[in-house]
Amino acid sequence: MTTQTKTFTHLDENNQATIVDIESKNITTRIATAQSKVFLPEEVLIHFTNGDIISKKGAVFQSAIIAGIMAAKKTPDLIPLCHTLLLENCKITIHVEENEAIVNCTVKTTGKTGVEMEALTGASVAALTIYDMCKAFSHDMIIKETKLMGKTGGKNDFERK
Repeated sequence: MTTQTKTFTHLDENNQATIVDIESKNITTRIATAQSKVFLPEEVLIHFTNGDIISKKGAVFQSAIIAGIMAAKKTPDLIPLCHTLLLENCKITIHVEENEAIVNCTVKTTGKTGVEMEALTGASVAALTIYDMCKAFSHDMIIKETKLMGKTGGKNDFERK
């Protein structure tokens, strides 16, 4: 059995930062989903009604969805070595389970590189927006985790079990 050594894809032969050369990659439909979870203390949850939290700043989840979509579209402006992609779709859903807001961001493109970073960025910024809009109620919120849930269309598909 041979062991394959993985290398950093964003370093060139001189160990200098570089964008990945995707010229030889195939154009495929690529989809990625990421998730962020935000712990909501009781002081925030008491404002949850009809599927959203209403604060003095407005509808929290609706604002977070818009912020997340905008962030996904701006990913290469935020993360230096990400390729600029034409996003075909970006869907963010937010729901409450017990004392957590669950943010799911699914991004789709057809191209030579994946959209994992766009999905992770969208979910992260949506979670940050929830925090920002609810901090007047409590600072005890916790953005607990952001993770890739799955991706398809590239060399290796991934699904979190």
